[in-house]
Order: sequence, then C-alpha cells, then structure tokens
Amino acid sequence: MSSVIDRPAGGLATPTDQDVQAYLATGLRNRWYPVLPGRFVEAGGRPLGLKRLGEKIVLWRDSQGTIHVQADRCPHRAVPLSKGMNEGDRLRCAYHGVEVGPDGTVLAVPGQPGCPLEGRKAVKTFPAIEQADAIWVWFGDGLHAEPAPFNPPEQIAGGAWSSFCCYADWNASWRYIYDNLMDPMHGTFLHANSHTMYQGDTQAVFVTRDTPKGFVFEKAGQRDVNFDWSEFLDDGALHVRLEIPYPRTGGPGGNFGIISVITPIDETNSACFFFRVRRVQGWQRDVWRFLYRTKLEPRHWHVLEQDREMMDGCGLGLEKHEMLYQHDAGLIRLRRYLAKEARQQLMALKEAGKA
Repeated sequence: MSSVIDRPAGGLATPTDQDVQAYLATGLRNRWYPVLPGRFVEAGGRPLGLKRLGEKIVLWRDSQGTIHVQADRCPHRAVPLSKGMNEGDRLRCAYHGVEVGPDGTVLAVPGQPGCPLEGRKAVKTFPAIEQADAIWVWFGDGLHAEPAPFNPPEQIAGGAWSSFCCYADWNASWRYIYDNLMDPMHGTFLHANSHTMYQGDTQAVFVTRDTPKGFVFEKAGQRDVNFDWSEFLDDGALHVRLEIPYPRTGGPGGNFGIISVITPIDETNSACFFFRVRRVQGWQRDVWRFLYRTKLEPRHWHVLEQDREMMDGCGLGLEKHEMLYQHDAGLIRLRRYLAKEARQQLMALKEAGKA
C-alpha cells in the first residue's frame, strides 16, 4: 500500500494529495486556455491587464491587429506593463519609459541608452491563438514553454458549425464548475423551468463510455430528451461538450450544443467560456444566428445564471463535506483524471529540478 512517504526509484518523494490539490488550485498546466473574447482588445489600443491561472498577464494588439500576450511586469522595476502605452509595435512602461517588444525583448531604456537591459529578452511571452472569437493562451510549466498543437473541437473550428462565444467571470473554483458540467442530472432539477430542459426522468442510471480523447457520462436509455450526457475531452485543452435537445421552434440545425472551457483566474475565481454551437450553413446559419440573438440568448443566460448561483462563493475544500452517489460518477472520474495529470507534471518537474 502506498503512502505519502513512498519514494519512486529515482529517490524523489511522491507528491502528496495535498501537493496535487494545491497545484491544481490555479489550473492544470501544459494546456491551451481561452483568456478573453478577442473583441475586448482593440488594435493599437491600450494594453489590458488580467490574471489567469494565478499569473498576471498583459494583452495587447499591435497596429496590424496581431494579439500579443506577455507577463504583466516591466523588467526594470516590476511594475505592470498594462499601465503603460501601446506604441503600435511595442509596449512602453509608464514608470520610466522602458520599451518592450512583442517577443519580450527590451528595445530601449530612455533613461540610460545602451544599458545592459537593452537587447535582452527579459519579459515572458505566451504563445497565443485566436479561435471562435476568443484569445487562447498556452500556459506551460517549466518543462513545456513550447506549445502543443492547438486542436479545437470541430464545433468551434468553423466549417459546418456556427458558434457564439459567451463569456462570464464566476466566483467559484474552476474545478467545481467542471464538476457541474459533468453532472447531467442537475438539469432535470435546477433547470426544470427552462424552455428546453423541463422533460426527462428525475431518476436515472448513468453509464460511462470511453472516447479517443476522454469519456462520455450519460443517462442509460435516454437521449435527445434533456441534458442527457456530457463528454470530457483533453486534446491540448480541457473541454466539456454537451447538447440540449431543441424543439422545431428553436430554429434549424438540430440539437443546441455547448462547448465549455473554464479558465482559472485564481484559486476561487474563474473565466467561463460557453461556446454555443449548431450545425448550420447557408441561409439556415443566418436564420439561426438571428433567432439566437433576438430570442434565445436571454433564455440561455438565465439558465447559466442558475448554475452560477449554485457555484457562487464555492471555495476550495468542499470535497470533505460531500456524500456522493452513482449520479456523481462522471465528476469523480474527472477529478481522478485531473489529479493523475497533475501528479505526473509535479513528478516531472521534481525530476528536472524545476519544482
């Protein structure tokens, strides 16, 4: 039987459960995370400071509209670069005028030209991609500065699908929000008054089915009735996919899909991205998008608000008070998966002397 004092062959202490939980508090590393809708950052506009995965970052677009994401810290006196100016091809710190390029190189130190800071790559720069109206950033650990391939689910990759990027900040741990997404049964109760989620059995047996990049947790014998299943995927980013059956009055495109990606801000706050998707093209795409904006969007935010109210203020440590049962097998499996991934990352960092 293993214990917290067991040591692997290399002689390094195995991370304890407490180590793993502390590491996961601000997110699992070596993944792509959406940090903000792209429309919030204007070309040539003021830099924008954020916190994501416990790190302070600055977002800015150069004069050509290309997005850049860097550590929000001037290399001179460590004040926020987000308080400075966007010069079109660089940021200029407001404190002493130090200029930093898109790759993190110090381009000029006006107060002392030729000083050793000039020419140094002194500001951490994060790989960033724009997809589905969101800015995605690679948060690697000390061994994975270079990003893995970005493989968004087909529903938000364009093509045959149309999507809306719905964004909100919630006062809850990112992990509890994922737990909520992997709990289809709550839809029958919490969302019983929804225009699409009032049907379905209040009792159900759930089964788990493996997929190439994760697993599906679903109600046995019920499909296309309510919030019947959730699929967890880990393919360079963590996603949860689900569908809400729609009546004909909901417009063309079949079931209404949601791709959810929850980005930790810190231990108790999360940036939530709910990509609303339908498989529509041509005139049906136009009809769906018009119908969504004019009729359906407020109803969807109402459902999300019910979830947010349940999650509001949920800090870390709820697990010690829980008494779980069969309907919770999906979130239990997800928790175990995240803990396993975190433990492996911690061990690799220890072995490399970077923990």
